[in-house]
Amino acid sequence: MKTDWNGKRVTILGGARQGQAAARWLVRHGACVTLNDRRPAEQMAPARSALTNIPVTWVLGSHPVEILDTTDIVCLSGGVPLDNPIVVEAARRGIPLTNDTQVFMETVQCRTVGITGSAGKTTTTTLVGQMAKTAFGDKVYVGGNIGDPLLNYVDKMKPDDLAILEISSFQLEQMSLSPNVASILNITPNHLDRHDTMKAYTVAKQRILDFQESGDTAVLCREDPGSWRLRDKVHGRLFSFGFGHTPDMQDGSFLSDGVLHMCERGAEIPLLRRDQIQLRGEHNVMNVLAAFAIGFAAGVPLDAMLKAAVDFRGVAHRLEFVREWNGAKWYNDSIATAPERTMAAIRSFTEPIVLLLGGRDKNLPWEELATLVHVRVERVFLFGEATEKIAAALEQAHGPLQKTVERCKSLEEAVQVAARVAEPGQVVLLSPGGTSFDQFRDFEERGEAFRKWVSDLS
Repeated sequence: MKTDWNGKRVTILGGARQGQAAARWLVRHGACVTLNDRRPAEQMAPARSALTNIPVTWVLGSHPVEILDTTDIVCLSGGVPLDNPIVVEAARRGIPLTNDTQVFMETVQCRTVGITGSAGKTTTTTLVGQMAKTAFGDKVYVGGNIGDPLLNYVDKMKPDDLAILEISSFQLEQMSLSPNVASILNITPNHLDRHDTMKAYTVAKQRILDFQESGDTAVLCREDPGSWRLRDKVHGRLFSFGFGHTPDMQDGSFLSDGVLHMCERGAEIPLLRRDQIQLRGEHNVMNVLAAFAIGFAAGVPLDAMLKAAVDFRGVAHRLEFVREWNGAKWYNDSIATAPERTMAAIRSFTEPIVLLLGGRDKNLPWEELATLVHVRVERVFLFGEATEKIAAALEQAHGPLQKTVERCKSLEEAVQVAARVAEPGQVVLLSPGGTSFDQFRDFEERGEAFRKWVSDLS
């Protein structure tokens, strides 16, 4: 049901880009907005400057529950957990919770594509967006958990446009609407510092399917047990993707004899050769297979999908080549905020690897990564809050530590030390396995800092 916001008293928790987008849109639609952030006023100066002309009441420095006394609806930014005391109190009082993506879904007139997953969703969303834009141009909007929140543009979207959203588990927790095409790429351990258990994390991801109708389409991964076991939750048509052939000629993409194929309504369509994909790593082949399945489900013409897939060079901070220096190649994979993503990055290279590993832990297991490090990595430089947890996992992987491991005070120090020891023919890889929040605003800021420090090496 579409909410009538006129006169509603809305408290937005979190003043980053999602909160700012919500503030602009809600005020424009008649709401009385309080924007509350626990950061102090001096840290919020850029946000306040961005909303200079928006009549918003600012409450900064903490989350005082007293503001709920004059609140009809609470709008959560992605970084605000449901167990935050003010959110718990709002729920106790029966105050409805929403977020910018839910508000967008209530309002949008055009067809929507939503993509979630533990890994690969930004690359896949970006590629699907490029496929659709190649076909439909400026009738396509791409955003959500990446780029601009699409709430910034919803009022100018027309019924024959297409909106493509990356949606996180944090956003899904408050949502009661599903996109017309909904994809779960994979469900593997991630964000357990927020969701506590894999069951709770899976329930959050599943919500992208829960509110679909019979005319909608779900896209699931046959190779990932977490995604594939949700196929009995599909309400409409099912597309799938994976390396192996689709079962019983079902709709979906697959890889056969080095060629990506699509099976649709019983017909097999060759797409492109594996070696035409510009991205490193088998996980990126899977992302391209996912993008084709989603694109077919969304009705994107084949010629546009093929052109976009062949031209696609990836996304910043995702196995991004930075430079070659003293014969070693440096790569920025700052997006890797879980050990599993670091494992995928390591497997993308055959060269000897110098690995920069660390950041803030998300209560995830490091043991499997530690074992792979012993097999595939030459040297490890640890940084950030998770240093000792990672070091312990490396120690226990094969008894006495086989690899050269050095602890650094910061990522910048890790770059400097790695630059002194990296040898020609090696790859220096920032693929942290942890979040950036111990030192940086987000993974993008971390990646940009890494790129600058590497570019400044001389």
